[in-house]
Amino acid sequence: MADIERIALFIDGANLYATAKSLGFDIDYKRLLREFQGKGRLIRAFYYTALIEDQEYSSIRPLIDWLDYNGYAVVTKPTKEFVDSLGRRKVKGNMDIELAVDAMEMAGHIDHMVLFSGDGDFRSLVEAVQRRGVRVSVISTITTQPPMIADELRRQADEFIDLIHLVGKIGRDPGERAERMQRYQERPRTTPQAAHAEDEGE
Repeated sequence: MADIERIALFIDGANLYATAKSLGFDIDYKRLLREFQGKGRLIRAFYYTALIEDQEYSSIRPLIDWLDYNGYAVVTKPTKEFVDSLGRRKVKGNMDIELAVDAMEMAGHIDHMVLFSGDGDFRSLVEAVQRRGVRVSVISTITTQPPMIADELRRQADEFIDLIHLVGKIGRDPGERAERMQRYQERPRTTPQAAHAEDEGE
């Protein structure tokens, strides 16, 4: 009997969110985890995102908390604010280095790396992980104009999976979301954090 494939997921949170939004659907992270647990032995599921520190309430915080409690290894760091050459305030929150370091550390313990990102900066990382004997799948989309995945990353991957083909497996049912919102509106009020966290978790 063949050994069960050891899998690790590396999710570029901002990139996956933008890709799913461009395709018109929401990710159901519980279903996403279940989908890949069914494909082998899921060693770890990393989720990377930057957070704006000084906001009293961040809309992404409930999702981060839910992921943290439900099988994901969440990696965050505060965003940095700066002023560009034209005097405009900009926010920077790049998680590429954190993802790359974790991927290289995990490479000796997995057979298959699944990268949820279209960022061309990850091409060198994918190549380095492949040199260590790990198969790499990249999930993004080419159905948008322009495509959400850089051509060099798609070429480097052992397998490219278009996110649009996973909608039925990891997408949230819009009808279920409407039902949850109706239930939420009919019940006694709770804190926004608790309500959002429950919404993400169902």
